[in-house]
Amino acid sequence: MEMTFRWFGSKSDSVTLKQIRQIPGVTGVITTLYETAPGELWSAEAIGALKDEVTASGLHISGIESVNIHDSIKIGSPDRDMYIDNYIKTLERLGQEGIRLVCYNFMPVFDWTRSELARVRPDGSTVLAYRQEDIDRADPSAMFDSLSEESNGFVLPGWEPERMARVKELFAMYADVDEEKLFLNLKYFLEAIMPVCDQYDINMAIHPDDPAWSVFGLPRIITSLPNLQRLMKMVDNPHNGVTFCAGSYGSNPDNDLPGMIRALKGRIHFAHVRNLRHNCPGDFEEAAHLSSDGSFDMYEIMKALYEIGFQGPVRPDHGRMIWNEAAMPGYGLYDRALGAAYLNGLWEAILKANS
Repeated sequence: MEMTFRWFGSKSDSVTLKQIRQIPGVTGVITTLYETAPGELWSAEAIGALKDEVTASGLHISGIESVNIHDSIKIGSPDRDMYIDNYIKTLERLGQEGIRLVCYNFMPVFDWTRSELARVRPDGSTVLAYRQEDIDRADPSAMFDSLSEESNGFVLPGWEPERMARVKELFAMYADVDEEKLFLNLKYFLEAIMPVCDQYDINMAIHPDDPAWSVFGLPRIITSLPNLQRLMKMVDNPHNGVTFCAGSYGSNPDNDLPGMIRALKGRIHFAHVRNLRHNCPGDFEEAAHLSSDGSFDMYEIMKALYEIGFQGPVRPDHGRMIWNEAAMPGYGLYDRALGAAYLNGLWEAILKANS
């Protein structure tokens, strides 16, 4: 297991590489070219410059999150092959730079959904939160404007203004796409890119839908163990794998997180390990990584990763805003650094208990 930290780039992140380098046990970053649009071909020069910047800090790129997928691929429109070709060429250039992990998602319209970005918790920290009744009565376009006011001035990944300006158009594009069609379009995409993944040993790690159910009537498929097992069999290649995001799968209390990890042995290439607190059905909020602060047994999650022989990158995720930090909601320095230290402590204890 390698402890990593998500970094949004020197132009977009309040957290610096120098600060990340000082977190005990963190050796790599998960990053991307944040100025690129979905479907755009990444230049070799830009990839090389990003790698050089990270390497100069004493860290390395442990993976890319994300090479975003164009909507034409997700809906299966006639021009999808052009965007898949760009994706293949981008993977080739990443592979030539020695990058072996790409996290991506196949969520329609929204990468993730929350009804609040700064819910105040009893300890005075603020967190991302979700309340189904608020989502049910929300207009997606108006909700973006509301959430932007809570973003501390940062552009939220997956909720970029230029994308949200097209919300009605995007909903129309997905009108005829149900879960089965989304599955088949994902299969088409993965079958097309597997040869370049095989050539450069690139692990594709699909991120779950967040939350793990349909939102605004849009189809969602990466939500449960049966659906993941279907996808693994549908494209039965070891490079077709999973980002195990505890918070996303754990948004549905019916998902057995340690059990899912054990069932996906050999296909988990990346892990986001975070905690949630379920307040009541349809209402959850992010929590500190400490087990007792939320609803998950973090020890059992890390233990399950150990038991399957997981050796890939792990990162803490969706921290609280604490100590008056002003940062991108969920992605400040302080609470995620605490999370990294806590997860490393759990891992050390597990290793010693099994030595």
